[in-house]
Amino acid sequence: MNMPSQETSNPDTYAAQRARYEALYARGRAARRDFSEMKGNSPVIADDLIAARESLPAGWGTSVFVPRGQTLRLVAGDRCQGVSVLVYRAGDLTERLNVGDTVKMQWSARLHKGKLLYSDMGRVLVSITDDTYGQHDALAGGSSAFTNLKKFDDTSGRNTRDNFILLAAKHGLGKSDIPPCVTFFAPVGVNALGLFEWNELAAQSGDYVDLRAEIDVLVFVSNCAHPLAPDTQTPSAVELLCWRSPVAGPDDFCRNSCEEAIRGFENTDALNASVAEVRT
Repeated sequence: MNMPSQETSNPDTYAAQRARYEALYARGRAARRDFSEMKGNSPVIADDLIAARESLPAGWGTSVFVPRGQTLRLVAGDRCQGVSVLVYRAGDLTERLNVGDTVKMQWSARLHKGKLLYSDMGRVLVSITDDTYGQHDALAGGSSAFTNLKKFDDTSGRNTRDNFILLAAKHGLGKSDIPPCVTFFAPVGVNALGLFEWNELAAQSGDYVDLRAEIDVLVFVSNCAHPLAPDTQTPSAVELLCWRSPVAGPDDFCRNSCEEAIRGFENTDALNASVAEVRT
C-alpha cells in the first residue's frame, strides 16, 4: 500500500514544520564559527608528550582508555579502508556515543576538525581537534558478518561488529551495549537517489584524526574494511597514539564553535566538577 507523504497529506503542517526547521537552521548557522579558523595540532608529537603507542593490525580491534587531558590520534597507513570507533564514558559505561545526536546537534553528518562526538546524555565525549582527511562516515556504520558475505562471499574474515562484541565482553558489556559507530577515513556520501556511496578520494598514509577526551573515556577501535570500500585487499595497520594535550579552556574553539557545543560542554563541565569533588 502506498502511503501519502507528509507533504501531500497535510501540506499546512508540513509547511509550518519546514519553516521552523529553516528558521532554526539559519539561527544556528549565524552563530556558528568558521571552522577554517581552527589551527589544529602539530603533525609531529614530541616524545615527552606521548603516553602510549600501539599499532593495530588489519582485522583486529582494541580498547583504549583515554583520560581527560589526553588525545587519541588515529594515523592511517597504506590501503586504509576505514577505522571504526565507539566511545564510552569510562566512569559509567552505560553512557556512550550517540551518533544520531552527534549528527542532529551539529546539523550535519559531516565530521571534521572542530566537530564533537556526543554521548546519549548530551555530554561531549571527545572533540576532533585536528583532521588531515576530512571525510568520515557517521551514517553507514562498520562491517559485519553479513556485509562480509555480500562483499567477499565469505563470512570467515574478521569484522567490526564481532570485534566490538569481543571488546564489550572484556569490559562486562553485551551486544545491547554496542551502539552505531563512527568510521574515520571512510569517505561515504549520499548520492542524488539517497543511496550511500564511496567517494574516490582515499586517505593517504600518514593522514590522522585527533580525538581529545573531554572526560575520561574508553574507546573501542576496529581496523576492518568498511562495507562500501571498493578495495578488497587486506587493509594496512593503523597507528594509535595517546598524547598529553591541554584540556579545553574557556576560549577553546571546539567549546565555542556553536550554541550546541557550548551547551554540551556545560553538561560535561558539570560532571567533571562533580567527579573532581568526589575525588577530593
